[in-house]
Amino acid sequence: MGCFVSTPKDSGGKRRRPGNIGEVAVFVPGLRIPKPVDFPESLGDHLCKNLIERLSALRTRIVVMAGQEGPTITRTRRRSATQHGGSTLGDLLQALEDYLPVLLGLVKDGSPLQHKVQFTWINQEDESEEMAMYSAWYEVLSVLHLMATLSLSQANLLLLPRTSTDGYLPKVSEESRRSAIDILLKAAGYLDCAVRHILPQLPPELRRDLPVDLAEGVLRALCLQALGQGVDIQLGLAIDSTKATLAVKRRLACEMVKYWQQAQDNITNLPLANGWGEKHRFYVKWKYIEAKAAAYYYHGLILDEGNTEKSHGMAVSALQAADEYLKESKRSCEAFNSAVPLSRTPPLWGTMKYLSEKIPKDTSSKVRINRDLYTYEKIMETAPTLPDFALALKPDEYQLPDVDSSWNNENVNKGQIGNNKD
Repeated sequence: MGCFVSTPKDSGGKRRRPGNIGEVAVFVPGLRIPKPVDFPESLGDHLCKNLIERLSALRTRIVVMAGQEGPTITRTRRRSATQHGGSTLGDLLQALEDYLPVLLGLVKDGSPLQHKVQFTWINQEDESEEMAMYSAWYEVLSVLHLMATLSLSQANLLLLPRTSTDGYLPKVSEESRRSAIDILLKAAGYLDCAVRHILPQLPPELRRDLPVDLAEGVLRALCLQALGQGVDIQLGLAIDSTKATLAVKRRLACEMVKYWQQAQDNITNLPLANGWGEKHRFYVKWKYIEAKAAAYYYHGLILDEGNTEKSHGMAVSALQAADEYLKESKRSCEAFNSAVPLSRTPPLWGTMKYLSEKIPKDTSSKVRINRDLYTYEKIMETAPTLPDFALALKPDEYQLPDVDSSWNNENVNKGQIGNNKD
């Protein structure tokens, strides 16, 4: 049992790292793709030929699909997204779902077969080196990570504004937004399962050797930001609704802050110094600041409904803080897009389109009479504390599938397993 790390040259020079990934509405981590495995060599003495061939066929399908289509998944093109990218993502997700029940036979009831096969994965989009481990749980973890990555890609495609047939500015339909929420919760479910049920199966020495994109903090951050992005969409839907109250919008905005803050806390101390990891950190920082702009704006509007001089003063401080965070978020957005691989922000829509217009306007009208009292330092010192709400949005509960029925006593040579431990 163990692992090794090979150099980039060992990958055969097949990795194609895009210099520009196009428009990003949802952050999609660098794609991890599997390299071929020789199942007959590793399992020939332990499993029947049919089962080995089935494992090989299911995994080879994933290797081929991920290798061929991987570079197109992260480089979004709005025109072809639904026709090409959508079907590609769906097919690859289905291939992974077909593979999991058969793969899980290798770890059933603590089987020593889990240490017989060396599984190798490589981050196709980054400089990080490939990682190989004699651990079927590492393979399960990598499969779940890829399923989450593909789901985030699907959500990104849904949230890229389309030019409407009526000639108005590009927008995202309500149907696409609601579908994106469902997909984000599904991605969060895969990641939550990985953290709570798969990582604990790996012994400490293997967990320490995992690539940084499978580190617990990164997985938790991806899960939290999927939830935060889901709340962002909910806030946008509330803004569009005549029935949603200010209190509802403030609650959603404050919850969004907590999700993004927790996401940031999980990756703050991780070695994401360059490449895709650094871009991830920039993205979380940007969205966290953006969420604070929304939360302070709605908190300020509610405070302004008070009838006391103190409440009006706090409202002004909150609105001014919202304005400062909005300005800072634009700088953070530029830092994210300029980090390699380069990216672009889609045309503004939804929550930020509304707030980018409302925050400066409403703040200006409220602080005009107190202009001399509000410097940046004073604003941040006097900005009222945001309300603390319990987080309502949860990941979908994802459970690993049952082991495939092909794993039965006739297919497994138990004697050989016991005599050939590593």
